[in-house]
Amino acid sequence: MSDREQIEAGVQLYFDSMYESSADKVKEAFHENAMITGYLHGSLGEMTVNDFADFVTAQQPSPKEKGEEVLLEIVSCEIAGQTACVMVRDGYLGMTFLDTLSFLKVDGRWKIYNKLYHVEKD
Repeated sequence: MSDREQIEAGVQLYFDSMYESSADKVKEAFHENAMITGYLHGSLGEMTVNDFADFVTAQQPSPKEKGEEVLLEIVSCEIAGQTACVMVRDGYLGMTFLDTLSFLKVDGRWKIYNKLYHVEKD
């Protein structure tokens, strides 16, 4: 599998973690030192991977169980050596986000090292 295909699979895993309310998938998609940061309703939010996993798990029933529409679009993907930057538009909890996901290739696996999120529509 090419680097781009591995990164795209990582984006899908990230989305599935939220859509299925799965802490295990969050922890698989993200590097253990990753941060999740952005503005929601005008307030800056900052979370560790464990915080984000807890938040995602708390969304019950999951968006998948509620039958929410799937919105996932890779807007851009730039790879530079062992790093990559991916812009993703996704739907979550009734909002549309534009996420900037930075990836690192660690021990042969691409992991999200940082997530910046922006709410496009709520």
